[in-house]
Amino acid sequence: MDSRFNDFCDKLRQLLSEVQGAPYPATINNELYDIWYEHIQSTAIDCFEYLNENFPQEAEDISRNLDRTL
Repeated sequence: MDSRFNDFCDKLRQLLSEVQGAPYPATINNELYDIWYEHIQSTAIDCFEYLNENFPQEAEDISRNLDRTL
């Protein structure tokens, strides 16, 4: 496999790990939620930027599929 793909897989694993670590919904107005939200937002942005920079055609395909789904 291409090292770019492996790097992207690592970024997605980190994103999924952070999603799984989401605080319980009752803590939404809690500092814990704010900290979690900052980390997950940063990781998601990193994933999408990496996808756009290294896999532009695949990013366009994903975007088209999401538009059809939604």
